[in-house]
Amino acid sequence: MMMSTCNGQKKEPLVVRPATQAGRFYTADAKALAQEVDGCLALHRDAAIYEGLAALIVPHAGYCFSGSVAAAAYMTIPKDKPYRRIFLLGPSHHEWLDGASVNTEADCYATPLGQVRVDCQTALALTQADSVFAYQPKAHHREHCLEVQLPFLQRRFGQEAVPPIVPIIISTNDFQKLKRIAEALKPYLTDDNLFIVSSDFSHYPDYEDACAVDALTGEAVESGDAGQFVAALEENARRGVPNLATSACGQQAIATLLLMTHGTCQVKHLMYQNSGDADDHDRSRVVGYHAFALVRGASAEFVLTTDEKRLLKEMALTSIKDSLEGRPAAVDSSLLARHPSLQRRCGAFVSLHKRGRLRGCIGHFGDDVPLHQTVAEMARAAAFEDPRFPPLTRSELADIDIEISVLTPMRRIQSLDQFELHRHGIYIRKGSRSGTYLPQVADEVNWTKEELVSHCAHDKAGIGWDGWRQAELYVYEAIVF
Repeated sequence: MMMSTCNGQKKEPLVVRPATQAGRFYTADAKALAQEVDGCLALHRDAAIYEGLAALIVPHAGYCFSGSVAAAAYMTIPKDKPYRRIFLLGPSHHEWLDGASVNTEADCYATPLGQVRVDCQTALALTQADSVFAYQPKAHHREHCLEVQLPFLQRRFGQEAVPPIVPIIISTNDFQKLKRIAEALKPYLTDDNLFIVSSDFSHYPDYEDACAVDALTGEAVESGDAGQFVAALEENARRGVPNLATSACGQQAIATLLLMTHGTCQVKHLMYQNSGDADDHDRSRVVGYHAFALVRGASAEFVLTTDEKRLLKEMALTSIKDSLEGRPAAVDSSLLARHPSLQRRCGAFVSLHKRGRLRGCIGHFGDDVPLHQTVAEMARAAAFEDPRFPPLTRSELADIDIEISVLTPMRRIQSLDQFELHRHGIYIRKGSRSGTYLPQVADEVNWTKEELVSHCAHDKAGIGWDGWRQAELYVYEAIVF
């Protein structure tokens, strides 16, 4: 049977990139490999699954050292989601490229578990999109950083369901070239594609220095800003840490990803270990491993300026006054044009306090209404429709303080271990019943996590003190002002 290859010509048989690292970074025995990967994944069976997952940053060391950290990332993938392709980005450990090499030769990559297809058309399209991409065979033949990811994909998705991959090795110190790589890849940063960046972190300091260096680098990655990440690498280099060869071997691939996702994703730190945490490993010379998930939606870049917070409070107060006076609601379109954040579609709660005591609180979850409209409507509802209180009167208005909580998108959790008091709000749903406590409720009571969730189930959702145990649990965060 004739097969189509990446260059569009017909040839037989398929070009298979062999599993060159089997028996080195992971076992070459298929049954043992499946059991090892499944065991790593099982350690994170309660991990949150992110429907808006855009990218992962995962390590690429031997599984005995970094397998659990990698699994912490892979378990966040919604495995039934029909991804079109997965972009694999990693560093070159053997060849200097001064650019990016896309494997346009291979039709598939082999592992002891089977073969993973290559998206040949997309690989070729990248080489035609910008000359910063080329195919340099030596960059791929002995490289382990992408290959070691494949068994995790095969076990997470199932062998027959692994989306085709686009294997890319990045090796350049030219930041302008990294920007070009990012610009070429950015059109593929869509909901039906997944990016996986392969990188270990600190190389060869002792255990304590590795923890310190990796903490600084990890915080920079969490910022989502490529410039801050590069600055952290430079600062680590200036500190003169003994035996520190690099803070991140995949720094070019990480920087490329951060350039692509800046302002669109929240970076979630999932796990950290270093090789010194492995049994009986020498702690005088270690390698660090982080796992991160980049999630669309609840972006760390979504902030409200002091002026925007003031405007939202004014809108809330105006909405209440207009209702008291029987005037129709009005919106200044020029004001909204100057402050696009006010038009972002997200949930919000408006709380009214009279002389320090709650006088009304109503909110809206979901991303179906612009923020300014949600705030105006919830302010009116808190003033006049909260069933716990009589409608607000004109005489009370001078004593009212307004608090607004702008909500990030909710995410499902599987256990209370994933719920953080004072940071997360909790939302409980069972059948047609639901209830929530905002994050700041934890600041007002002296409850444990279980007590707070039990109160929410009983007092807010009406499903009993233990009803949360059989209910759906969600967490969210809030910008409170």
